[in-house]
Amino acid sequence: MIKTPAYAAPNATSPLAPFNIERREPGPREVLIDILYCGVCHSDIHQARDGWGGSIFPMVPGHEIVGRIARVGSQVERFKVGEAVGVGCFVDSCRQCPSCRAGDEQYCDFGMSGTYNSYERNPEDHRFDKTRPTYGGYSTCITVDADYVLRIPESIPLDRAAPLLCAGITTYSPLKHFGVKAGDRVAVVGLGGLGHMAVKLAAAMGAHVTVLSTSESKRDDALALGAQAFAATRDGTVFKEQANRFDFVVDTVSAEHDYNLYLNLLKLDGTMILLGIPEQPEAVSAGALIRKRRRLAGSMIGGIRETQEMLDFCATHGVASDIELIRMDQINEAYERMLRSDVRYRFVIDIATLERPA
Repeated sequence: MIKTPAYAAPNATSPLAPFNIERREPGPREVLIDILYCGVCHSDIHQARDGWGGSIFPMVPGHEIVGRIARVGSQVERFKVGEAVGVGCFVDSCRQCPSCRAGDEQYCDFGMSGTYNSYERNPEDHRFDKTRPTYGGYSTCITVDADYVLRIPESIPLDRAAPLLCAGITTYSPLKHFGVKAGDRVAVVGLGGLGHMAVKLAAAMGAHVTVLSTSESKRDDALALGAQAFAATRDGTVFKEQANRFDFVVDTVSAEHDYNLYLNLLKLDGTMILLGIPEQPEAVSAGALIRKRRRLAGSMIGGIRETQEMLDFCATHGVASDIELIRMDQINEAYERMLRSDVRYRFVIDIATLERPA
């Protein structure tokens, strides 16, 4: 076993603090990755503070992992020592259900193995082993099956690539799945970690992008990121002005808000896609859907194949996340700032600042 420094949430109410874990030596089909950077996702806060329930403590968060291959198993042919790679939101799945076979491992019928706050699987039958919790990227290394590892294109800076493993694929997947194309009018609700990636990706696909935000101060940023228009929603008049205007509404907000206001912005046959998960459920009016044959859909990250496609797309179009690089010991401050929406637009931890054993 490999002694591995990390940062963990000991429970739902205590700050994250230094913690030691053990990583296994890579098996025949596994790789050991030295972690260089790890993005900080808003879901890290939800889970570390048990906002969604069912959290497993102690918890080492982090599922936007970028590093370099340190060791490879004897049967691994796709990766070589020293290559830049990434690990996203999951590290395993059942591999046998229709979703897994279709390359949609994130929708595994038996549940994916999350990179953290989940459980490892037995190598023989790929069933969950409830004695082995998964620990994430707030740590110096990780051992992962090579089939669940992504190659990071050389043209993307590694620190700015980290958030692509969650924020990038979470927005890319629904844009592709629901068929956003050049000329479509896309409204992005919220300009945070997810929202700023939705703007960049939709613009790169040729869509006309409007950012809808409660904060007027984000107007200049929205336009600089690639949006063609911006509307501040705080006074409410925008919902009348923009009614029946958009082909797609991409809702990235995790805080409580009224879905019906945004549904009414859609054209006939328009689609609203939910990416954020508020801790309290929201009511949806049937009338808002029926009147214009609108669709309300959800989407959750992407499979391994689609995530690699997203990374290659980003490399081709010069897309990367806008980040603020932080030390590991700044993580609790970063959480508090995220709750105040005080980040442009993703925190990324420099894992070199996590103290390693002598």
